Amino acid sequence: MKNSSKLWKILRRIAIGIVVTLLVVLSAFFIYTLDYYRADSIAENTSISQTTDDYYIFKPETSLDSNVGFIFYPGGKVEALAYAPLMKKIADEGITVVLVEMPFNLAVFNSDAAERIVSGANGISGVNNINKWYIGGHSLGGAMASSYVSDTENKFDGLVLLGAYPLNDFDIPVLTIVGSRDKIVNREKLKDLKDLLIIQGGNHGNYGNYGNQKGDGESLISREEQQRITVEAIFDFIIK
Repeated sequence: MKNSSKLWKILRRIAIGIVVTLLVVLSAFFIYTLDYYRADSIAENTSISQTTDDYYIFKPETSLDSNVGFIFYPGGKVEALAYAPLMKKIADEGITVVLVEMPFNLAVFNSDAAERIVSGANGISGVNNINKWYIGGHSLGGAMASSYVSDTENKFDGLVLLGAYPLNDFDIPVLTIVGSRDKIVNREKLKDLKDLLIIQGGNHGNYGNYGNQKGDGESLISREEQQRITVEAIFDFIIK
């Protein structure tokens, strides 16, 4: 009986220790995720064609529906809405854009978010007419888009990476865009890339409207100019 009592006490302490550790880890995680980059007023006031629980859809303002779609994953700890101005500018060029809102603002928790969009039963009105899909993302979002494409390459016509680099060699075209003042991206990974655009004076965070990013280089061009160059490059890449 004594041995059983001692064993019970030991197991009880272990259980309490596990619960306390989990509570500490969960608390630290939620504190970490509460500290994220928020969309500025320009992004908040950007016109969006359609909003769902998980997606922002930007459609071209033309009489004809676009059959080309672009899915975009936001950067790590960046509110998805911060990319609304860039996405709207891409849509204005005749491309339907789906901006994905990620759990805890981290694409790593939903890297296959594009699956629901490109599948036949996506349930998202306004994208069922798309027959040519591209996917991309910024920073961590770019890495997760690249990771998803690794297993679903046949579903996409191209991959666009902003402030990120491809995780594998792909058969589909890949466009990589990096600012010359970007101090966050791993530049060693950019060597020997076939389709690399370096925006002179641009930095890591100017693709989104969320202020200055910690650790980033100081941009020598305006946010609007970096986004203009980015949109032009994406358009040339997609609409050949």
